[in-house]
Amino acid sequence: MRNLLQSIHPLVLLLIATTLEVSGDAVVRLAIHDRTGPVRIGFFIAGALLLLGYGSFLNLGPLSFGRVVGLYIATLFVIWQAINFIVFGSAPTLPILLGGALIIAGGLVVSFWQGS
Repeated sequence: MRNLLQSIHPLVLLLIATTLEVSGDAVVRLAIHDRTGPVRIGFFIAGALLLLGYGSFLNLGPLSFGRVVGLYIATLFVIWQAINFIVFGSAPTLPILLGGALIIAGGLVVSFWQGS
């Protein structure tokens, strides 16, 4: 199974990892603020499983952690805004979009600049 997952393109693994992380964070947030009793416990367990999946997928890729971190942060920002809008109905503001553009640009520099 591990060999099969490692054959997936690193960008796909990165998208899966960031989606799992942000979804897990959103589910935990819902458990803390919007749920009670057994449903809250179920949400905490679901959030924990999603976060475990995030850690697993992030570390399956063949890229060095130092190179993948820039692209990871850029992807995380984009996925975070999408999940925030889908789950919580909160659209990004202009400062978030401008800051996000800087995050994405920085992530691309860190991941792809072939300096000396």
